[in-house]
Amino acid sequence: MIAVLPISNPKELEIAFSIRRTVFVEEQKVRSEEEYDEFESTSTHFLARADGEPCGTARWRRTSNGVKLERFAVLQAFRGQGVGKALVRAVLDDVFSQQPEPIERIYLHAQLTAMPLYTGFGFVPVGPMFEEAGIQHYKMVLPGSAYTKE
Repeated sequence: MIAVLPISNPKELEIAFSIRRTVFVEEQKVRSEEEYDEFESTSTHFLARADGEPCGTARWRRTSNGVKLERFAVLQAFRGQGVGKALVRAVLDDVFSQQPEPIERIYLHAQLTAMPLYTGFGFVPVGPMFEEAGIQHYKMVLPGSAYTKE
């Protein structure tokens, strides 16, 4: 069973940072200075657990361009088991439940290998491919009513 909940204490946040460190810094060779930023304290973070074991994380935050979903990371041993889908669903559900006014835009920067995951939720690529932290990405946006809660 996969459970995804907002992070509510410093210990859970450290677990999320550990997952990000494993996935982004160790596996993908992103510099740690690029992985952790000034938005950590103003973002809403999530922790995914599979049968109680921490296995994935993500966050969202408000920007001047709308709501940005970011830092989706799933430990290698748990990939292909629905953890990424559960994270996207939980983050989107939270975004929609927390926003009293209409959201002008929901967007993310998707690594090429993750694009099919986000496409499954209705995100569409916009603009050219670009490099971020040495990895190719596309900006993806969620059209107005593309996402509905299951």
